[in-house]
Amino acid sequence: MPIAPRALVLLIVSIAAGPAMAAKVGEVTVIGLDEAMTTNVRESLSLVDAEGEEMRGRRLGFLVREAEDETRTALEPFGYYDPQITVERVREGDTVSVTITVVPGEPVRVRRTDVAILGEGVKDRYLKEDLARFKPAVGDVLDHQAYETSKVRITRRLAERGYFDAEFVSRRVEVTRAEQAADIDLVWESGRRYDMGPITFEQAPNRIIRPGILERLVYWEQGSYYHQGKLDRLRLSLASLDYFSAIDIAPDPAAAVDGEVPVAVTLTPAKRSVYTAGLSYGTDNGFGVRLGFERRYLNDRGHKLKTQVDWAERKKAATVQYRIPAFAWLDGWYTLSAQYADEQTDYVDSRRVEFVGSRNGQINEHWDATASVHFLRERWRYDLADDGGGALAPLPDYEYGTFLYPSLRAHYIRADDRIFPRNAFSLTTVIKGAVEGVGSDASFAQLYGIARWYRGFGDNDRLIVRGEAGHTYTDEVVSLPPSLRFYAGGDGSIRGYAYQEVGPSFENDFGEYYTGAKNLATASVEYEHYFSGPWGAAVFVDTGSAFDDTPDWRTGVGIGLRWRSPVGPVRVDIAHGLDDPDSSYQFYLNIGADL
Repeated sequence: MPIAPRALVLLIVSIAAGPAMAAKVGEVTVIGLDEAMTTNVRESLSLVDAEGEEMRGRRLGFLVREAEDETRTALEPFGYYDPQITVERVREGDTVSVTITVVPGEPVRVRRTDVAILGEGVKDRYLKEDLARFKPAVGDVLDHQAYETSKVRITRRLAERGYFDAEFVSRRVEVTRAEQAADIDLVWESGRRYDMGPITFEQAPNRIIRPGILERLVYWEQGSYYHQGKLDRLRLSLASLDYFSAIDIAPDPAAAVDGEVPVAVTLTPAKRSVYTAGLSYGTDNGFGVRLGFERRYLNDRGHKLKTQVDWAERKKAATVQYRIPAFAWLDGWYTLSAQYADEQTDYVDSRRVEFVGSRNGQINEHWDATASVHFLRERWRYDLADDGGGALAPLPDYEYGTFLYPSLRAHYIRADDRIFPRNAFSLTTVIKGAVEGVGSDASFAQLYGIARWYRGFGDNDRLIVRGEAGHTYTDEVVSLPPSLRFYAGGDGSIRGYAYQEVGPSFENDFGEYYTGAKNLATASVEYEHYFSGPWGAAVFVDTGSAFDDTPDWRTGVGIGLRWRSPVGPVRVDIAHGLDDPDSSYQFYLNIGADL
């Protein structure tokens, strides 16, 4: 055959055979494994990466053959070194689907472990505890992730506790496939334990706080054992002062002298003045505006000044606060504040001026406390200026009260997320009291507490339970101003009822007026479900009472809309009280963090 016709024939055959030799990679299915192993196998398969692609038959055949080895390797981290693997492919038209069936078989188990620390660390109690918790232990499946997690934890612990010269003496895992057994040989030489060396503070580009203030945050002695936790606590203390925009704490083991590690703290001053402004809306108080000004540091002693004005339809307040850093006993603040407040609801017209001197401090990771002394001057009256027909009604005379009293507040919080908790508990308790004739018009002692519990279910649901209780010991409740009485009703209390409408009341020709009470007890159970994205819905039931002698329990039920906005949860609720079928529905809007 001439050369040209022969070439033409080969070209035609090539064109005809080309499509037959190509195939599209269809679905790759893995059968016989649990979710974690299946995920790891799929992430390891080159075939999965090629799903939906079209390729030549030779390339596809290679990937199918490789699938067995890739699957075997992907199962080893879970302790399965001898699985039975079958790879099948089915062609439908130009698409080839692959099914990988796996019988994991017997896992490799740990037969022997030699996990130890030599050197000074051999006597370290915390390192001993980490060694005792090492996984996998003898008899356990050889789980590579558990092995790596335990190894990294001990390595980090050595560094956290000042064993900067620690290194591995032995690091080996031997697997005997025929015996389905593994031997772990993992040994560290800890070296010496270093101590805390000199600490220096540098404020750049300029010094704003005198060094003596910062040095008081260093609670350890130079020469004491090195521990990273000491530096972590220092960082938290510096951050809570809110003087600095950046905090860099750098230990330098390489520069240690006589085993003491120097620590350099570099601080970048934050913007000195902070201005805030915002709009607000609350069902109880109506629309409002908030304006604030804060001076983060007035002088190099770290004193602070903050002013804030909240101006809403039914509640107005102006506050001035002066704070001085405190270090004795507990890190915290001495605070002097003055507040003017004007609140006008459907039941009461109240105005007050209050001066407070307080000392707060953080007791530990979960607890903080505040001790304070209050001087309160308040005037109030229970009545309306509208008789309901548009005419002005005669108002009673104002009542006045003056009180000087101490208070103690303790707050506990444990939460996985303070903005949107799914596993959290918080408790706030307050004790206050006054003695008649000692700066006060009446004697009283008051206890109050509120607890919140959050529990998530799955990825989209959570349960919220709230309980609140208060009691006032006094024979002169009529002498107590509204700000020292208990109320129930409204958002955050008993939804389905208007703000402060649950409790003792009196009636006259113009209506019913709620006067507040000596005692308080409320409870709430709420269930939320979130759909795709940040939107969700809620159902809830609230119950409780504010009372002097015998509670008159009121219960409300409702539904709500939830939105996890970038600035915090937004809650819209509608509720109805069950105790009066003719009562109107109540609408509530709340914006802000849960805790």
